[in-house]
Amino acid sequence: MRILLTNDDGIFAEGLHVLAREVRKVAEIHVVAPDHEQSATGHAITMHRPLRAESVKFLHSTDLPAWAVNGTPADCVKLAVESILPYRPDLVISGINRGANLGTDVLYSGTVSAAIEGVILGIPAIAVSLTEYYEPRFEYAAEFVARLASVLLKQGVSCDTLLNVNVPGCDREKVSGIVITKLGVRQYKNAFEKRSDPRGRSYYWLAGELVDAEHDEGSDVAAIKQSKISITPIQHDLTNYKLIDSLKGWNIEL
Repeated sequence: MRILLTNDDGIFAEGLHVLAREVRKVAEIHVVAPDHEQSATGHAITMHRPLRAESVKFLHSTDLPAWAVNGTPADCVKLAVESILPYRPDLVISGINRGANLGTDVLYSGTVSAAIEGVILGIPAIAVSLTEYYEPRFEYAAEFVARLASVLLKQGVSCDTLLNVNVPGCDREKVSGIVITKLGVRQYKNAFEKRSDPRGRSYYWLAGELVDAEHDEGSDVAAIKQSKISITPIQHDLTNYKLIDSLKGWNIEL
């Protein structure tokens, strides 16, 4: 297997390094990741300034090819596949993100967007997140994803689909299973905190309190509440096919 690793927490993030140590046991890997944290950048790409890719020493090793890019996670995958790598990878893995990427949050996630860019380029992909932010322990998540990568390529998952994986932040002994899920719903209240600068001008700081209103047993949100690993197949096609025929009957005129 030939696998491209990336993330949105930056080239020197612990989650990426732990992931690389495990995945290189089962595959040939290259690492192309942002040179600084790019969380919540969504699928932004860089168009109005040049991108630079600098070779870096990764995992204290000189034999693992790695590049730091001054762009977004999506930039990293696009640049890697189209310009940097000497081959087309069999798989893109993005992560391990520090913190969950559940439900509607995937629309903001740089981690998931990097995986989506792989899918756009015709390469199957995995986005992986650990749902513990403050005291993350990435080892079990990395071991699991390395095994999942082998299974995915053996099974031949469609190139138009990515697997969004969320691993509970508990001890591995407390992980109660693996569930194939759909995206749940995550909502926030009091999303902006209004403050004043020293000159009395108002500014706003994005904060907010998470309100999990999801009770559907089939969702990724519910799976994590039950200390289960959630695997959600995601496509980038956002078309609401159920509404197409209805819209045709609206007789919309010029």
